[in-house]
Amino acid sequence: MAHHMIGKVLQGQYQIVQSLGAGVFGQTYIAINVEQPNHPKCVIKQLKVSSSQPAYLQSLRLHFLTETETLRYLGHHDQIPQLIACFEENERFYLVQEFIEGHALTTELPINQRAGYLWTESEIIQFLQDVLGILNFVHSQGVIHCDVKPENLIRRTCDGKLVLIDFGSIQPINFGIDTVLPIYRVPVTSLGYIPPEQFIDQTQPNSDIYAVGMIAIQALTGLSPLQLKIDPHSNEFIWRSHQTPVSDYLAAILSQMIRYNYKDRFQSAAEILRALEQMSLEYSQAQTNQLQSTVLRDSTDEEDHFARRDASVKSPPLLTGMRVGLVANSLVVGFGVYSLMNSPAYSETETLYKATEEFQSGDLEKAIALAKSIPENSNVYPEAQTTIEEWQNQWQLATEQYLLAKKALDEGQWSEAIHAASQVPDILYWQSKTDQIVEQAKAKIETQTNNLLARAYEKAAVKDFSTALTYLQQVPKETSATDLVKQKLTEYHQKQQIRAIFLLQQAYNKAEIGEFETAVKFLQQVPENSSVYATAKAKLEEYTQKQRLQTKNQKVAPSKVIAAISKETSMRESFDPSTLLQEVNITPNATPL
Repeated sequence: MAHHMIGKVLQGQYQIVQSLGAGVFGQTYIAINVEQPNHPKCVIKQLKVSSSQPAYLQSLRLHFLTETETLRYLGHHDQIPQLIACFEENERFYLVQEFIEGHALTTELPINQRAGYLWTESEIIQFLQDVLGILNFVHSQGVIHCDVKPENLIRRTCDGKLVLIDFGSIQPINFGIDTVLPIYRVPVTSLGYIPPEQFIDQTQPNSDIYAVGMIAIQALTGLSPLQLKIDPHSNEFIWRSHQTPVSDYLAAILSQMIRYNYKDRFQSAAEILRALEQMSLEYSQAQTNQLQSTVLRDSTDEEDHFARRDASVKSPPLLTGMRVGLVANSLVVGFGVYSLMNSPAYSETETLYKATEEFQSGDLEKAIALAKSIPENSNVYPEAQTTIEEWQNQWQLATEQYLLAKKALDEGQWSEAIHAASQVPDILYWQSKTDQIVEQAKAKIETQTNNLLARAYEKAAVKDFSTALTYLQQVPKETSATDLVKQKLTEYHQKQQIRAIFLLQQAYNKAEIGEFETAVKFLQQVPENSSVYATAKAKLEEYTQKQRLQTKNQKVAPSKVIAAISKETSMRESFDPSTLLQEVNITPNATPL
């Protein structure tokens, strides 16, 4: 239904121009403000309404008003989009927010361990300081974002800062108030960044911290959260290897950010920021001590290395009690998890989570088997059954769309291949397959575009703008040269109109001296979609008839010739081509194209 909104004007000023996709809470669009100069862009969010019952709408209306006040205040932060307006129209609720010009952090993250650019430690620290600074403000206002992921972090073009967007999933922090919050279905793109407690409606402020830690580890390793291995004994992620370019100190910080048990994580963004500051101080002091003393030497024995470093550099509190994990496994393993491991809710939620991983990786049968293993008396059971049905439907759709995309590619229908691939659901396994099809189709489209542009340029060079326009209109919409094609379409259309007027003028000139055959040839070149085509068509019939008469009566009396010419002159005066020339801003004496 999203495409039905394109072009629609809301509140008499916000015109929908593009759909950004659907989320958990509704549909998101890009719009322009037609009431303001330069028509600035904005983001429109249409909240999902599942019932038209008056009681439901009233309840939703109250919730909407409450949440918009929160969003309005959050927008005071420089790195959070401002709330421009909120309104209700036709029993639909809309938010209008600032449009952030930039790109999603997704484009900066490495694709895998071998392809793409792995981030350095300094880049990770800068990222943490940037995002945690935003979350520190958000949490201080009693709000949890609940959906921090690369897609929701935009690198702003004007200053390079990260901006946190999409507060559609926000929840209030429970400061002792007994609040019952509904459990909403998790978007596929959020999987891996959402911590275990959020699946059972026990979201904490440090649930957002977990997500930030996962993004940082993805940037360091090139592995998405769903690709990371989990220690079966501690239930913690095994992410650090000898190839991961990160210090023990920062590794400890990141590992503590992604603990399975939220009680074992950092409890606030401010706490991590202090740890990062302390890390900087500790490293500065360590470098100073190293210059003053030659006691410390490199050693292949990692445990001896820690012992010697302790002699000259006091270990920060963060590493105290974690060193065993660092030495034994090159990562910080977790403690205090087992009490939660014994909880049926966590165990079954984890089963569904692992089933989702299998589904995303391409093993549908194993995913369904895991989901079906959840007992009927479990609170997670209804969710598991619904998920199984949804997986089966998505898998079937993905298979069909993939086959359509592949067939279109094989048949040379590049645009159709891209369109079919875009309809594939958010399943990593299928998207990795369709990405290859899209890449090949786009390469073919670029080749096709270059060929059509070259032909259009050739025809324009000989003033055949009609054929040039025909070639341009054949360029696929998916091309990267869209702006250039639009520019040339406008340019050639204008030149086509000028050329048409010029041809009509030449026809009049030739007819005036009795050269009807030449006049007819000029008129035959006037394109049908030109502004003077109707006049040219009428004159073509007239001059064709006069040409035949002229040919038939080659020996006509001079007086009759003069009379015919006088009549033509009189008829010509009834049409003033200069008016048409003025419409395209040229003068009658302008050099013809």
